[in-house]
Amino acid sequence: MRILILGHGRMGRLVESLAPEYGATIAGVVDEHAGPRAIAAGDFGGVDVAIDFTLAAAVPQNLPQLAERGINVVIGTTGWQASEAAMRDVAAKAGIGVLAASNFSLGMNVFQIVAEEAARRLAGLDEFGAWIHDAHHVMKKDAPSGTAITLQQGMVAAGFARPIDVSSTRAGSMPGTHTIGFDSPSETIALTHTVRDRAVFARGALVAAKWLVGKHGWFSMRQMVEGMRA
Repeated sequence: MRILILGHGRMGRLVESLAPEYGATIAGVVDEHAGPRAIAAGDFGGVDVAIDFTLAAAVPQNLPQLAERGINVVIGTTGWQASEAAMRDVAAKAGIGVLAASNFSLGMNVFQIVAEEAARRLAGLDEFGAWIHDAHHVMKKDAPSGTAITLQQGMVAAGFARPIDVSSTRAGSMPGTHTIGFDSPSETIALTHTVRDRAVFARGALVAAKWLVGKHGWFSMRQMVEGMRA
């Protein structure tokens, strides 16, 4: 598997360092200094899949260039969802595969399924209220996190129609903790997922990249996790 890395910050460097463990070699790296048409013009040789950990504004520039070259892409950047409909259209016309996710932790994607099942089973018990809390390092700009929003959306879709309070903490160097909870007058249920090392996101992106090779369409981590289970 030959990978093109887009973005060479903390996550891009982790992907680069961990790639050999997943049978991957790095075809090239495109960083913020490479220029707006670096993907289209770059000489990378054969590329099986790109992994994008850039900035939100870069995704609508990157994906059309990847589509031009027929390169599948794993997108770990968040905050670009206003452009998602247009990017889906670009990917569909080019026939490439795209896997986009707000969180590449395999455990978190199982946690999402557990959260939705808990919400489904508690939806009919009116005495239970619900909340979500996320805690991340002080440099994380979006609050609530994209993962917290995805958890909330999943719980609502599962049938939990009452308000779900969402709050965030940004402090120190925490890689990320998400808690969902349900509270009634006499009891509380709380489920927590904690990341101890940011490498979990790079590892998940590499698993996703390997899964995406040769595929066509727009995918989520949930589809990948459920497909691997099957």
